[in-house]
Amino acid sequence: MSREGAEHALRARADERDRISGDLLDLESHTTYRLLKDAALRGATERRWAAAQEALAALWSLNDAYRVVLRDAEQVRAARGRLGADQLARLTELLGGESVVLRAVTKPVEQRSLLPQADERLTLDAAVTRMDAAFREVTGALNDIDAVWNAVLPRLDAAEADLRRIRELERELGEAADLAVQEGELAGLRAAVVADPLGPSVGPDLDRLARLLAGVRAEAETALVVKGEYARRRENLLAELDRVRAAESEARLAHGAVVVKIALPPQAQPRSGIEALTGGLDALDVSADPWVRRAKRLTALEDDVRKAAEQALATAKALYGLVGRRDELRGRLVACQAMAVRKGLAEDATALELYERAHALLWSAPCDLTKAATAVENYQRAISGGKR
Repeated sequence: MSREGAEHALRARADERDRISGDLLDLESHTTYRLLKDAALRGATERRWAAAQEALAALWSLNDAYRVVLRDAEQVRAARGRLGADQLARLTELLGGESVVLRAVTKPVEQRSLLPQADERLTLDAAVTRMDAAFREVTGALNDIDAVWNAVLPRLDAAEADLRRIRELERELGEAADLAVQEGELAGLRAAVVADPLGPSVGPDLDRLARLLAGVRAEAETALVVKGEYARRRENLLAELDRVRAAESEARLAHGAVVVKIALPPQAQPRSGIEALTGGLDALDVSADPWVRRAKRLTALEDDVRKAAEQALATAKALYGLVGRRDELRGRLVACQAMAVRKGLAEDATALELYERAHALLWSAPCDLTKAATAVENYQRAISGGKR
């Protein structure tokens, strides 16, 4: 090694030592590293962290031996202003040779031999390579553990926040949900994740609990709103029930007006749901159910009342529509008769018979719309030259 090469190598190694020292200090100040140092780990995480600690101990031993060599090299360089041949040879040996000495580890007596244990000698490059492998093993364990904690702990925090919110809502409602089992499960999951993040995944159980607690919280929040709005919504329901009565009355009037004109099946008779709906409201007024359940019942009743009004109005419209359908068929029959006259078929015996049948059906009361529609279709095909 030349004098310039030795000077350059020593400066480079000094920079390398400072960088390695900085990385090791960063490792020791890493939040997860500090948590793991005193954590009561178990399972797969305990085994992984034990291996990482062994690697870290080996790293520190290597680093100490590595620094000793650099310290010796710096002392050799500082001895004289200009490197002499002996100094250069010594620096070349320290910086380029197998100068890093790892003392043989004292083994348990059952693993010893009576033969002397040889120390291991490494070059500076080999020592750095081995330190890097150990460092990567430690940081790999930290990253894997950190990844699980970063993914799971915030979700556990959110689930626990839901549980606390549920307890607050229960106090406001004056009611309590039985969530002791879920609370215990949540505590168990946190303990498992903290002690063994690399163990079996708690994801499925946490998903289930999170969904359940979020649902209970949402129901309790809705119940609290309903409790405060109950009087107003009850008044709105009473108004909607009046709308149902009016709509059902319109449907009955429509049925009475149409049934004398159009033949209707028995099931066309409008059915009233007002009694059941008012009974539902009365039962809700005196219910001793928790507000969570009463909120669901109130929402369901509001939906039923809205649907009942819509159904009654639709029934009335459909009934009146049957009269419109009869009038439409009458119009088609008149138009077909005019066509028959133009074609010279007005007196045709077959066509005339079909016309009279359709006319009799359409101008009878009550009118059978199905038969009347078929009769009009037959007459139209006859005068148009189609098959009968």
